[in-house]
This record gives sequence, C-alpha cells and structure tokens, in this order.
Amino acid sequence: MSAVPLSAAAARIPVVEVLSADKVYADGTRALSPIELAIRPGEFVTLLGPSGCGKSTLLKLIANLIAPSTGRLLWWRQGFDGVGQPGKNLVMVFQDATLMPWSRLQANVRLPLDLRGVKRNLGNERVAEALALVGLKGFERHYPRQLSGGMQMRASIARALVTEPNLLLMDEPFGALDEITRNRLDADLIQLWWKKRLTVVFVTHSIYEAVFLSTRVVVMAARPGRVLAEVAIDEPHPRTDAFRVTQKFAAYAKQLSEHLATASAQGATGC
Repeated sequence: MSAVPLSAAAARIPVVEVLSADKVYADGTRALSPIELAIRPGEFVTLLGPSGCGKSTLLKLIANLIAPSTGRLLWWRQGFDGVGQPGKNLVMVFQDATLMPWSRLQANVRLPLDLRGVKRNLGNERVAEALALVGLKGFERHYPRQLSGGMQMRASIARALVTEPNLLLMDEPFGALDEITRNRLDADLIQLWWKKRLTVVFVTHSIYEAVFLSTRVVVMAARPGRVLAEVAIDEPHPRTDAFRVTQKFAAYAKQLSEHLATASAQGATGC
C-alpha cells in the first residue's frame, strides 16, 4: 500500500467537484443551498460548522450515499460509475466504529476484501499492513469488546485503509472520544494522510481539530446549509503536537471562531 506520486496532469484534476448541488428532503426541509466546492488531490479539507448546517449531508453527497435534489457532483471529472477504477477509490468512516461484535479484529478489517472476493492470503497481508499502520499490530485475535473506544475507531480506519482508498471521507470519527485520545488519533491520522498521500474530507465541530488537521477549512452555516467561508491553514505537514501551542495555531483558531460565531448567528435568525 505504498504511495504513488501523482502525475502533473492527475494533480490538476479535482478529486471531487460539487456543482451547484443542493438537497431538499421529501418533507420540504432544505438541508443544503446550492453549493460549489472542489476538492483537490492531496488536500485535507475539513467541514466545520454548528449542528444542522449540513456538514454530514454534504459528506453523504460526496460519498454518493444520497443524491442531490438539483445540481450534480463529479468524481475525478466523471460520474460515480467511474469510482472504483485504479486510482479512483473512495471510502467513508462513520461516527461509530460499526464493528461486528461477533468477529475478531482481523475478520472485521478484512470484511471489505471478503465482499470483493479478494483471496484470503492477499487479504490477510493487507489486513496486517493496515493494522500496523493504525498501531493495532498484535490485536488481530481480539474481539471489539476487548478494545477501548479509541482502539475500535483505529480498527474502523484500518478497515477503510485495507481497500487502498484515494479519497477518505470521515464523519466526526473522534467526536465521542475523550480529548487526550482524540488528540492522539488526530496526530496519527495526519501521519497516515501524509504517508499514504490521501485526499481527505473530514467533518468536525471542533475548531482546534480543524486547525490541527486541515490544509483548508470550509465553514458552513445553517438554515439552509451553505458555505460561509473558506480558510487555508498554510502550515507545514506533517504536524505535531508542538503546533497546538504556537501563536499561528491560536490565530487560525481565532479566525475560525469568528466565522463560526457568524455561522451560528445566521443560523439562529434563519438568514
């Protein structure tokens, strides 16, 4: 699962394009106004905003779990039927680890490969590498109940990595964890993103998590959900915990906090 450098042409092609896509549910609720957004190869883009601003809805559109009401999306300048071709794989990690409680960790992580009919020996090799990448080597025979919450989420990420994705979508994967565990997993995730040359779209409510992880933060407001602002986090990668205590980190956090306050106020008034 070694990283392959992008060609100059491939680097110019957006991984995802959201083209005036909106979402109105059957009951008339407008979850998203028309949104224009492009995700470039190698970016770590975080969707940040108050509850109800459409972050998860937008992520589900990108994952093709739901369809836009109007507008369209493109993946690598193609329709979704092109996803799955070499170099065009996506996977989504949800808020809960969603592991099978009756299966050992190795079987849980191997599940996507089993569903694709990958041979057992090759599948086990990929599983071993993925578990090593997330720090779970030696836990192959454990059941989910024998793992902490943080370890279960690591297993969920390993299950995503075993499919060798190019685009990784993550919907508040660390939101239920304590701050120490969350910070540790954030640091591990940024190392994985850097090492595997992934493109990541990440949903969070945390300003500090957004600053630490992202190359770009998209701030969203509610009623209806829409993009309010975009902030580039122009700091070197991979980042370490030392970045969290710098003046630049504090400045980015202040800027995002101001945008988030505006987003919350607009949502409260329905503007």
